[in-house]
Amino acid sequence: MTAGITAPLVGAWADTYGRKRLCQMFCVTYALACLCIQVPSLPILLFGRVLGGASTSILYSAFESWLISSSNNLSLPQSDLSAILGRATLLNGFVATAAGVSSNKLVGWSGSFASPFVASGVLLVLAYVAIQGSWQENYGSPDTAPESAADLFQAKRLAQAWHIIRHDPHLLVIGLTQTCFEGSMYLFVFLWVPALQESSDPSEPLPLGYIFSCFMVAMMLGSLLYTTLTSVFGRASDPGAGGAAAAAATHEEPLVLHAKLSSLVCAASALAFAVTIACRHDAHARFWAFCAFEACVGMYYPVQGMLRGSLISNEHRATLSSLFRVPLNIFVVVSLLTGVSSARDKVLTASAVMLGISSIMTGAIIVNGLDKRRIAETAARPA
Repeated sequence: MTAGITAPLVGAWADTYGRKRLCQMFCVTYALACLCIQVPSLPILLFGRVLGGASTSILYSAFESWLISSSNNLSLPQSDLSAILGRATLLNGFVATAAGVSSNKLVGWSGSFASPFVASGVLLVLAYVAIQGSWQENYGSPDTAPESAADLFQAKRLAQAWHIIRHDPHLLVIGLTQTCFEGSMYLFVFLWVPALQESSDPSEPLPLGYIFSCFMVAMMLGSLLYTTLTSVFGRASDPGAGGAAAAAATHEEPLVLHAKLSSLVCAASALAFAVTIACRHDAHARFWAFCAFEACVGMYYPVQGMLRGSLISNEHRATLSSLFRVPLNIFVVVSLLTGVSSARDKVLTASAVMLGISSIMTGAIIVNGLDKRRIAETAARPA
């Protein structure tokens, strides 16, 4: 709930006061959230969850916005940014696997389930120092207006961002995709254990740790597949040897490629959930379908990062990225309040349908629209 409420504000603050500064604020707020977990007091624990929700909003808006803006400032080619996003997702998989093993060791050594959060707090302090020493600041505009900086709630910037979204169908589709995919992903976190338990022999306990590790490996394979696909198909849109005319003719090819990959990822995720519904009594089929979905997760993050980086202007990048998370958080909270675990098949069916709709909308609006624009520009260009 806190993440949904604070999402628009932290995005606007990042664009106005600086993305680097908000990333450092993430380190501070999440370290404090980890500290609150050590205190056996309900009000302090609740305050820690509030800090955690706000930190999550910063994590999924400011960091990506800083990276894309920095790459633009350094004039990095799109292929390099694509490779960075793909490798970041791959590295996240390795870190998640290592964190799971390390946390298990820490709990066994300390006898406390709160000890991994202490280690997380230490790492966040180190991250703050690393960001301070190695990052350059960037903003939503070269010079922030004094009246904008003085507006704590950033009402004018949020109104401008909402106006941009309402009048750009491409951004509306990106927001729809983010809500459908990430909402399904968060619900999947609550569903995969009871779903596999339902399909397996009750007398044999599931090796949940190994299953989670398999999911992380599948996600890493998905990020590697993304890197391979963009490397192979991106060569066709490389204008290096064709001069200025070829550069103009192929300007939107990387964007079209990522839009097609986004549609493909949503369609494959919908199919994976459909398989889990059809094979509710086959634990192995459900396991492999869930692995397929995790592979889609590995492709989704770099694909959407590239689409947001290409379609969202730098001035409102973090603000728009965070606004997309408002319907996402509402969707997740409402789904959880209605009882996800007791209606697994209905939730999986709804997720499959929404992902299918998102795939169709991406293909019909973004891919088709970009193709028509490219054809029109090519026809209007003098021979």
